[in-house]
Amino acid sequence: MSDPFLFARPGSTESVEEGRVLMPKFDADGLVTCVTTDAVSGEVLMVAHMNAQALAKAIESGQAWYFSRSRKKLWRKGESSGHVQRVVEMRIDCDQDTVWIKVAQEGAGACHTGRRSCFYRAVPLGKAPDAALVLEFREDKTFDPKTVYRD
Repeated sequence: MSDPFLFARPGSTESVEEGRVLMPKFDADGLVTCVTTDAVSGEVLMVAHMNAQALAKAIESGQAWYFSRSRKKLWRKGESSGHVQRVVEMRIDCDQDTVWIKVAQEGAGACHTGRRSCFYRAVPLGKAPDAALVLEFREDKTFDPKTVYRD
């Protein structure tokens, strides 16, 4: 993975929580969680991870970059689908271990399953959880992933 200290090293709690310097706290795998929302609607599109290189590229380019834990590689959202995310605003949470990016989603959707959002199913509440708990679909597919993704 990339060097997590392209950025300032996390300092005191006071400096992390109240300071003006970006000091992301990467986990043991060198990652921070990134919540991605639509800049206009506020809809949560996806949750992914960034390593230091992905975070630096997103800041510099204005494009959403992530680190794929399953493929163990850096990727720019939309590089294979064309469904790119232009970063409109980036925020860091209070203890600097989660990034929130507001994006202009270009293309039919953010989810590799063919939906606008990765959060397309609801968990029914008010029921005792068991092995037969049935999820409720809340979104239809907006594109066919078999025709969009090349890898």
